[in-house]
Amino acid sequence: MSFDYNEHQHIRFNPLKDEWVLVSPHRMKRPWAGQIEKPEEKKVPEYDPSNPLCPGNKRSSGAVNPKYTGTFVFDNDFPALQTGSPDVPGDQHPLFQSQVARGECKVMCFHPKSNLTLPLMEKGEIVTVIEKWIEVYNELRQKHRWVQIFENKGAMMGCSNPHPHCQVWASSFLPNEPAAADRNQRKYLETHGKNMLVEYAEMEARSGQRTVVENQHWIAVVPYWATWPYQILLLPKRHVLRLPDLSDEEKASLAEAMKSLLTKYDNLFETSFPYSMGWHGAPTGSGDLDCDHWQLHAHYYPPLLRSSTVRKFMVGYEMLAQPQRDLTAEQAADNLRNLPDIHYKLKSKQTVPFS
Repeated sequence: MSFDYNEHQHIRFNPLKDEWVLVSPHRMKRPWAGQIEKPEEKKVPEYDPSNPLCPGNKRSSGAVNPKYTGTFVFDNDFPALQTGSPDVPGDQHPLFQSQVARGECKVMCFHPKSNLTLPLMEKGEIVTVIEKWIEVYNELRQKHRWVQIFENKGAMMGCSNPHPHCQVWASSFLPNEPAAADRNQRKYLETHGKNMLVEYAEMEARSGQRTVVENQHWIAVVPYWATWPYQILLLPKRHVLRLPDLSDEEKASLAEAMKSLLTKYDNLFETSFPYSMGWHGAPTGSGDLDCDHWQLHAHYYPPLLRSSTVRKFMVGYEMLAQPQRDLTAEQAADNLRNLPDIHYKLKSKQTVPFS
């Protein structure tokens, strides 16, 4: 009897995190009495005089934003990391250890208009965002071991401001997630003689089962080991260590891939799809010279499961045992892949030619 991964529970291994994920696709068939209808979307104005991220407005720190017309980067008014943190005592009990954490935190606005998200921006505007990411990254990599670019989109992911923006935190230390990725990518190269994610991208491109978006330079897949329902791993097709290593052609191709992926996200439940995303590339410390085991990649972690209001909660078994998902990566990829590349908000604006 053949084993149908879309019908039976099984566990899958995540080589980046060195952990197992329980897949239980039959859970999607259980009765659901919760809300599934699409709520009325809030109208976000193009400009809000009370929004501290809009051009020309005053922020809580008292600083006034310039009347920017493209991207805009500023130091976070409430940074989680600062450069002047004092050293911690050296003699510590093994159960009560701490180390100094130094760094910088910045906020980056993608666009002057509050009612535009990345999938609704023009390709050239997304390229501008990518180039600004690289500019900020190059500035911070000179002083810090890790530069984390991340975006929290939507109130469901804790974002209280609808203006299109992301954050960049640079730290003197390697955080837990990239530390695990560093360790496991190095181990894979030493054991198998191949770069883990370069080989993975090649195998996913040949398979196509979990591919959502693919072009000449990039591939976006629901990873085999995905935890979140519609999680995405975005990968370059050639070996690339960090964002600044991308060619102009690869940056333009990345903008196309991002616009297509995020449009499909929004089209899935016809809502501005919430997610947390972030870039992982090779560390930038003085001791991180041997980084051939690394491959640049971006993670997208969206919480929605059944509708624009029904999310996946990481509770119970997930918190106390291991991650668990309710549909297979192949099912999720198929759901996303078959969605149109035209944003649902723009469909009504298309003209129908006369016959």
